[in-house]
Amino acid sequence: MIQEHLQSILKKLPSGVTLVAVSKFHPVSAIQEAYVAGQRVFAESRPQELSAKVPLLPKDIQWHFIGHLQTNKLKMVLPFVSLVQSVDSLHLLEAISAWAVANQRTVDVLLELHLGAEETKQGFTEEEILEIVGGENRVPGVRIRGLMGMATNTEDVRIIEQDFARIEALFHRIRAMGVPDFDQLSIGMSGDWPLAIRHGATMVRIGTVIFGPREY
Repeated sequence: MIQEHLQSILKKLPSGVTLVAVSKFHPVSAIQEAYVAGQRVFAESRPQELSAKVPLLPKDIQWHFIGHLQTNKLKMVLPFVSLVQSVDSLHLLEAISAWAVANQRTVDVLLELHLGAEETKQGFTEEEILEIVGGENRVPGVRIRGLMGMATNTEDVRIIEQDFARIEALFHRIRAMGVPDFDQLSIGMSGDWPLAIRHGATMVRIGTVIFGPREY
């Protein structure tokens, strides 16, 4: 079933758009099934869950982290991931930088823009992101690859499109600034990813449509 779901999504994805399979709360067996079907990019949102799964699965998986990351949990995440999609504060960005320098690593990240109406959502404002990417003081050990955002949790397509248009406009504004390696826009989840494609997504984060309801 997982293989069929993956194939159905991949047929609809334009070339150049990465399918990130959101495997949080799903067992290792489900991830293995998706891997056998050809999927290689997976995302987790809890440090403990990520660090427990990584040793049990193939080494060529590209792991992304998409949850709120506390600075005291960096060592459970950064050694294993190819991309942190959810950098939502300057404090976290600086902590990742310090870890990267201390471990002689370069960590790829996306800056999370606060989209949508929910007050509980994490993320930067447009002004904060522009200050970070345009500032003279670059963040050592960190490569800012693009933006990530989550649209308002609503069935109103117009509101979702407004959210995606907003982050798309910021993405292109920063691209026009010539920021090196800034080429990724991660928007769109199981319920709204076709709209995200229309607004320039280079990554879509899909879990439920692939794996079904969460198992734990």
